[in-house]
Amino acid sequence: MSLEKAVIRGGYPPLAELAPIFFAKLDEKEHNAPATAVNHIRAEIRANCEEAAKLPPGLFSLTVPTGGGKTLSGTAFALHHALKHGLKRVIYVIPYTSIIEQTANVLRDFLGADNVVEHHSNLAPDKETQQSNLAAENWDAPVIVTTTVQFFESLYACRSSRCRKLHNIAESVVILDEAQLLPPHLLWPCTEALAQLIRHYRVSIVLSTATQPALATSGPLADVSVHEIIPDPQALYARLKRTNIILPADLNKYSTWEEIADKLRHYSQVLCVVNTRRDAKELAQLVGEDTIYLSTLLCGEHRSRKIAAIKERLVAGAPVRVVSTQLVEAGVDIDFPVVYRAFTGLASIAQAAGRCNREGRSETPGKVVVFIPPKPSPSGTLRKAEDVYTELLASENPPLPDDPESYPRFFMAFYQAQNDDGKKRFQDWLMKDYANFEFQFREAAAAFQMIEDNSVPVIVRYGESGKCIEALRAAGPKRDIMRHLQRYTVNIFKNWLPNLLKWGLLEELPFTGSGIYIQTMPSLYDEIFGLEMERESLEPDELLF
Repeated sequence: MSLEKAVIRGGYPPLAELAPIFFAKLDEKEHNAPATAVNHIRAEIRANCEEAAKLPPGLFSLTVPTGGGKTLSGTAFALHHALKHGLKRVIYVIPYTSIIEQTANVLRDFLGADNVVEHHSNLAPDKETQQSNLAAENWDAPVIVTTTVQFFESLYACRSSRCRKLHNIAESVVILDEAQLLPPHLLWPCTEALAQLIRHYRVSIVLSTATQPALATSGPLADVSVHEIIPDPQALYARLKRTNIILPADLNKYSTWEEIADKLRHYSQVLCVVNTRRDAKELAQLVGEDTIYLSTLLCGEHRSRKIAAIKERLVAGAPVRVVSTQLVEAGVDIDFPVVYRAFTGLASIAQAAGRCNREGRSETPGKVVVFIPPKPSPSGTLRKAEDVYTELLASENPPLPDDPESYPRFFMAFYQAQNDDGKKRFQDWLMKDYANFEFQFREAAAAFQMIEDNSVPVIVRYGESGKCIEALRAAGPKRDIMRHLQRYTVNIFKNWLPNLLKWGLLEELPFTGSGIYIQTMPSLYDEIFGLEMERESLEPDELLF
């Protein structure tokens, strides 16, 4: 439609040119890796992936424990599979923007910086060229890294800008990373879309996770044959067992935060994962002032710096105690000798255990302690997972976090507990009147919201954000400025907004209907705990500029 843009589009090398570069670097990495048992098993996982790549396009599952090298081995499968069957691109679909950049950077190291295009909300403009910006519109690059939200909401979108990329999903290898994190309330439309892509558009889907959900045992994918890439996942988990997971002996015996804090102080390097931001803050304060706190009340730039500091201290053998919400459980590559986890669903416990003795450096298994926190999780998906696992633990054959055969059983019970009406609603909108070519695209698109629309982003004052805020005031919400500021935003609940504005803790920029909210007082954003949401007023000295 636009000749000027069309000239700039494309120009990327095909996968056939990128594959030799990737495999040469992967061979070098494998050759130079220490001769540990974990690295030997990672080489076997890669070999399994390359062998399975010969199979015809379809549905695959890559069931590998955390720390098994799924990213690189999965990419090895995707490249071999694409070249074998004439597929055009590899699309990595990742659940959280907090880990998407980590994966993209790994792939850039192996494929070249210009050949991997990111498409997500946190992308900084200094990583974009005009060519990559256009490639993010229609996904014509050889390797795309995007979010679960972007991928699935595009499939159900009714606007041309969101649908512009859909033709390029055809004839691709789609790696669905951390597949267990698909939202339960949209499970049917998500799996129906995957089934359609496999049946009609020559797309190979890879369900990649350490805790494989029961996506292919019922619902739209039940009629699609699934090929497990790892010949014997049960044996692989036994060989890669690097932790002892200690479940609570009595599910009715609650621990106080003071008791947990006292236990954490006995270790020089320890991670504790809890279920809410409030719990994380309370526990971190009790453990001590040197404790590192992680939650989504820290902006993305702040979290990245803290995680980098944690990794440095772990490698150096320096003391480091971390209290975090579950944001560290998916894809954050950290390796602690001891992990504590507040009781929750089976999959989250297993993912937390994946942050313990990840590299297998310890001569003895890492220690993972699951404890009953003072109160259960708030109502919602996390609470349902917790309740389901509580019921299963009371059964004659309780599922265990280090047994891969336990995960489908847990997820089947978890999905059944959701009472999801998504199937009927989406069938009525998109399939009921197909014979008359009547499709309710607008209604389906409006209902397909992977993240509930109950939060708003707030631009916080941290690091270099002050300069960008001033540029925003002067020039308005230009694209490059807003992209920079994505790294400095924190999402808060909408119902908090009126009081925060009334108290003068936030301000809305005076652009017509801007919906752009900025933290007013620098002291409202804390270097340890991020955005302080429990404050109701300002101290007198904070009113002096």
